[in-house]
Amino acid sequence: MDIDHVRLDHPRREIDLQREREDDDRRFTASLAGLAFSLFLIWVGLYITEQLAAESKLEDCVLQGRMDCMRVDMTQGR
Repeated sequence: MDIDHVRLDHPRREIDLQREREDDDRRFTASLAGLAFSLFLIWVGLYITEQLAAESKLEDCVLQGRMDCMRVDMTQGR
């Protein structure tokens, strides 16, 4: 009787294993999407921080009354 029970239970185990693999694949995909989104948010945050710092430096220069606050880009001629 035990042998018959194992034979009947075997397809169920395959189905359960297949479902677990599919769930693992979905979790992995969701984790990768979350990681990509997190990296994107970090990049946006760093970009905004850099832009705000540059704007702050320019504002400080203008408030000091200087006229030559804009940086000269020397790499365009090369």
